[in-house]
Amino acid sequence: MLKKMNYVLFIILLCLLSGCFGPAPEEKIYTILEEAVTLEDSFKEQQQPLLELEKKEADLYNKIMDLGMKEFEQVVSLSKQALTSVEERESKIQMEYDSIMSSKDKFNEINEEIEKIKDETLLQSAQELKSTMEGRYKSYEKLYENYKKSISLDKELYSMLQKEDLEMEQLETQIDKINKSYQSVMEQNNEFNKLTEQYNDLKIKFYEEANLNVEKSE
Repeated sequence: MLKKMNYVLFIILLCLLSGCFGPAPEEKIYTILEEAVTLEDSFKEQQQPLLELEKKEADLYNKIMDLGMKEFEQVVSLSKQALTSVEERESKIQMEYDSIMSSKDKFNEINEEIEKIKDETLLQSAQELKSTMEGRYKSYEKLYENYKKSISLDKELYSMLQKEDLEMEQLETQIDKINKSYQSVMEQNNEFNKLTEQYNDLKIKFYEEANLNVEKSE
């Protein structure tokens, strides 16, 4: 019996030394969080192209407004170019959305690991981190919906401008809708950026409290 007990103790000791019980919950959380960041690479890659397309459309819009409907053929040509640009933007915003949703799916894997944290201070930090990131994802989904609505209104505008019998009142109403829609986009984008900044600060705080030797992400 004594020999058997010694053998069991030896196996337990061997497991502890070789790490058979696996990494700590906070180490697994670190891996999940960093993988979630990587999954947002495509989201980041869309930012500059989207800005360039928006600038291009603004230039086309200004040219159209300068021309007026008297130069109908030129207005139609420019409107078609703008419509193509809007469709490109729509494609990129979808890529951006897919990237964020992939990140969200990965991030949700921390739920199981958080439940395993024993240290109360660390647990509180992890829960605050989780809550902030979940708020960030919700904020982005609202941003996405608002942006999609704005794109739809842009499409309507450039289709309207290809109609020779377009009335000024119709045009002004549509432009007013677009301006209000993009105001909502800007407000939602500000909230998303604020939550992103908060999350990044909380992530570093969690890493430090967990004694994880990592460099601060940009």
